[in-house]
Amino acid sequence: MNVLPEGLPLAAEFPAAHREQWQQLVEGVLRKSGAHPADGAAAERALTTELPDGLRARPLYTAEDAPAEAGYPGFPPFVRGGRPQGAAVAGWDVRQRHTDPDRRRTNEAVLADLENGVGSLWLELGGAGLPVTALPETLAGVYLDLAAVALDAGPEFTAAAEQLFALYEEREVSPGAAAGNLGADPLGLQARTGETGRTTALLAEATALAARCSAEYPGVRALTVDALPYHEAGASPAQELGCSLATGVAYLRALTAAGLSVDAALGQLEFRYAADADQFLTIAKFRAARRLWSRVAEVSGASAAASAQRQHAVTSRVMMTARDPWVNMLRTTVACLAAGVGGADAVTVLPFDSALGLPDSFARRIARNTQSILLEESHLARVIDPAGGSWYVEQLSEELAAAAWAWFQEIERAGGQQAALTDGTVRERIAATWAERSVKLAKRREPVTGVSEFPHLDEQPLVREPAPAAPGGGLPQVRRAKAYEALRDRSDAQLAATGERPKLFLASIGTASAHTARTTFAANLFQAGGIATTSLESVDPAAFAEAFTASGATAACLCSGDAQYGEHAEAVAGALRAAGAQRVLLAGRLGETPAGVDEFIHAGGDAIAVLTSLLDQIGVAR
Repeated sequence: MNVLPEGLPLAAEFPAAHREQWQQLVEGVLRKSGAHPADGAAAERALTTELPDGLRARPLYTAEDAPAEAGYPGFPPFVRGGRPQGAAVAGWDVRQRHTDPDRRRTNEAVLADLENGVGSLWLELGGAGLPVTALPETLAGVYLDLAAVALDAGPEFTAAAEQLFALYEEREVSPGAAAGNLGADPLGLQARTGETGRTTALLAEATALAARCSAEYPGVRALTVDALPYHEAGASPAQELGCSLATGVAYLRALTAAGLSVDAALGQLEFRYAADADQFLTIAKFRAARRLWSRVAEVSGASAAASAQRQHAVTSRVMMTARDPWVNMLRTTVACLAAGVGGADAVTVLPFDSALGLPDSFARRIARNTQSILLEESHLARVIDPAGGSWYVEQLSEELAAAAWAWFQEIERAGGQQAALTDGTVRERIAATWAERSVKLAKRREPVTGVSEFPHLDEQPLVREPAPAAPGGGLPQVRRAKAYEALRDRSDAQLAATGERPKLFLASIGTASAHTARTTFAANLFQAGGIATTSLESVDPAAFAEAFTASGATAACLCSGDAQYGEHAEAVAGALRAAGAQRVLLAGRLGETPAGVDEFIHAGGDAIAVLTSLLDQIGVAR
């Protein structure tokens, strides 16, 4: 048995590995695969993934990439968490959202949630949910000294707060036991509605509520810095963080100008961020947000104890799909995990059917149980800062913080968040980001499972009662799947009107080994637009023509390998044309377009443009 000398690490028995050696190995693999990098460094760059905000995910991280100072959990700069114990004692706060305007049904749902693992309630009030006056009935049977309540009443936040304060007094809740958030967010409201005239007055109302909470209800925060309007308009992670910083600074200035100390003002703010299925970016976003806010608190003269950012994570609406909504369960699970690992204090998992309308009881149950499994069965919260020490996550957190700080400074130079919203600076920058992302979605460079990839045309649609309309008029609300779902809606309308979906014929030339890859690719692409496909495997142009005529389709696509195209493409395309094909496509990309072929479809092509033009040509109504 080989016993190591005391104090000698096990790694000392192995030769030291160097980055250059790894690069050389990568270079060799790439050369065998057909790529020809100039050297090892070029080989490493070839495996680098571009991320939003100019960030990059490299294929290899080492100790050299670790930030110089990440701190300790619960201490500035709070990258590793806002509390020394993290969520290890009681887990994060499981917060369920309710938007149903029916007060009786909402009360039943609230009580069911609290009996089955939910720790706090997020209630939409006003035009987007329950009437403000329905709050007492909605919270009937709720122990307000045990369950925190987060309100979201838009411009009616003062009226909603008065209702909640009255309930505290009526039920003799000790001021020290009351917990939650009153949801005042004048700048977030301006972002959602585009209304500029009331922002200043609403901010004055919010500061008055904050002063009251600070004096009477130490566990209740008055203001929410809601970054969801920016995320849901298509903002990048750095833009979301930068807008939240600028909003938080605006509120901090208003609160201190109204007489609150810096520490007291910081204690009146809760930050709300989106968590999506890009788990590493989500983890990095919550860590970066705490670092950035710690810096704001530091330069404002706050004590270390008051400088930790209180965070509420909400799974992203942008990633949710109305088609194949069951996949949303997977998306929200990953997003919830990332938010928990990232150190969020409270997490809301949106029900998987939330893109369809009001969620049912099953969807709400799955949403809360997603968190229960991660907390109680996976023991995710029992590790303090699980991402700490990951060189990739640590570096990504730092780079994202730098990008967000640059955007925050740009907003401040424009006069602050209110001015940047009013003059269109925020809208224009976010619109440019979403336009760039939309190109990737259209080209399926960013796939949406169940919608742009692996669609299920025969799925039985879920029907939900419509949800109250969200405030509009300001920043748009986008979803990744929206363009594809609009095409599917056109297909559904034709199916309802005629009993058949739009069709396309696939001419699979040659043997299965020759055509399967491109036949599968083509079928997947067309079905993403609601176009049903039928196919025939053959090399006989006459057989293809006969099958095409029998299919009832008016368009066709050739599918095979390049060698088979050279031998058969022109003859098959000609036969399909003679059989009445109005449009003939070819799966792949050749040097020259064969006679009879209109265009190529290929990976990286604009799928939305192709599918839209096909539906138009087939005669499917918009």
